[in-house]
Amino acid sequence: MNTEQLNKIKNGKGFIAALDQSGGSTPKALKAYGVEESGYNGEAEMFAKVHEMRARIITSPEFNGDKILGAILFEKTMDGDIEGKPTATFLWEELNVVPFLKIDKGLADEADQVQIMKPMPELDALLKRAVAAGIFGTKMRSVINGANAAGIANVVEQQFDIGKQIIAAGLVPIIEPEVSIGNSDKAECEAIMKAEILKQLDALNDDQLVMLKLTLPEEANFYSDLIAYKNVLQVVALSGGYDIEEACTRLSQNDGMIASFSRALSQDLRAQQSDDEFNAALKTAIDKIFAASMAGNGTAKAA
Repeated sequence: MNTEQLNKIKNGKGFIAALDQSGGSTPKALKAYGVEESGYNGEAEMFAKVHEMRARIITSPEFNGDKILGAILFEKTMDGDIEGKPTATFLWEELNVVPFLKIDKGLADEADQVQIMKPMPELDALLKRAVAAGIFGTKMRSVINGANAAGIANVVEQQFDIGKQIIAAGLVPIIEPEVSIGNSDKAECEAIMKAEILKQLDALNDDQLVMLKLTLPEEANFYSDLIAYKNVLQVVALSGGYDIEEACTRLSQNDGMIASFSRALSQDLRAQQSDDEFNAALKTAIDKIFAASMAGNGTAKAA
């Protein structure tokens, strides 16, 4: 593990940029960016277009380690280059931004009101590639759609079981059991989930470090005990479908949480914008998200 990167994530100021849309969400991301499906032909061209979008964000003068701690990459983005350098290398060496990798292969069908992750039989090989590429940590997502205690326990247990595999490979896992924002029983889901996360954290060895990526809670500061936990480097918030104003308002009410936004970061970016327009829109988003992330005293364990 890169100790400089560890220190930046633990003690730096800023937020995590989520640039990891995968196959299923890529067409939606491109459409929001102003690229219709008629603008590319087939999967290869689609991924080339989304790499162009991500590269434009990453190479913007507004995107750097001053306000951004890390960036979560899709596998194909990790495998690509930015200005002639591997993406993870460019992020760290040129921008002082810590690189993470999305590793999950999507969601299984819903059962017990949750969606666990699909099997990842090639995970060990992917983790080796990630380490070789200079990746610091990983991110994996499950979804909680209702307050089913057995289902939520299964989600959290799977996340931590795979998390231990990631730790053994020398990486830091971002554990992401997303609670859907449309749940009528969202607060109850959060209470069950937090209890399950605490059980799993209690079972970790002192040297097993994780990050948590959680939907912004219904009750302000609901995750304060998770933020303070000795094995937790950071608790980051996903926007979960909230627009940037709502996401930042909720984030600013939760001391110690920082952002890891995807849609809220890129919602006002368009392929048709001039570089000046694009950079101005990105600056506005970064400044808003940074300010909300810093509202709760803004350093990693108090950020």
